[in-house]
Amino acid sequence: MECVIRNEQIADERTVEEITKMAFWNVHVPGCVEHYLVHMMRHSSDFIRDLDFVILKNDQIIGNIMYTLSHLLNERNERLDTITFGPVSIAPEYQRQGYGSELIKYSMNKAMENGYNAIIIHGNPGNYCKHGFFGSKKFRISTPEGKYPCALLVKPLKEDMFETGQWRFHESEVFDLDYSGFEQYDNTFDRMAKEDRYTQEEFRILSTAYIDS
Repeated sequence: MECVIRNEQIADERTVEEITKMAFWNVHVPGCVEHYLVHMMRHSSDFIRDLDFVILKNDQIIGNIMYTLSHLLNERNERLDTITFGPVSIAPEYQRQGYGSELIKYSMNKAMENGYNAIIIHGNPGNYCKHGFFGSKKFRISTPEGKYPCALLVKPLKEDMFETGQWRFHESEVFDLDYSGFEQYDNTFDRMAKEDRYTQEEFRILSTAYIDS
């Protein structure tokens, strides 16, 4: 696979947002908001610029991965810093060809080199277990409410990170984004038709499924 992965530059930002919109449009819901999340994420104090990567094919950007800071708290209120990636966006014409996997592997190696403890994400196990992610219950990591979502996945980057205790995962507040400015922002893009697709029901089922605690 001939491709180049490098850090995102300011000049890349609009292209990345356009790719993100195309990648997620009608996948989880009719339309999408992920491109607005990417747009606003760069202004968050939790955004990790050193782990913001684009992948290029024939000198053209075809995908992007972004990371934010997150953390765990145990029953003694001890904190363990972690990181979270997402969205991971690949232009539709390049999906299912391994480019997303290349971005994930490259960025995880960089995260490990930089000394981060673990990566915790919300995602489809079918896409991420092959990259070394496990269900969060294996490590006694739950939501703040004490639940174990099927989509909450953990990739330790160091050994024996979660030996003792019960942990609760807290992602960046950027994911509680105020979307009041979304329509004005989205109007700067080409209009795309909203559609109902079976993938939206798949997403609804997965995102509301929990493992018995």
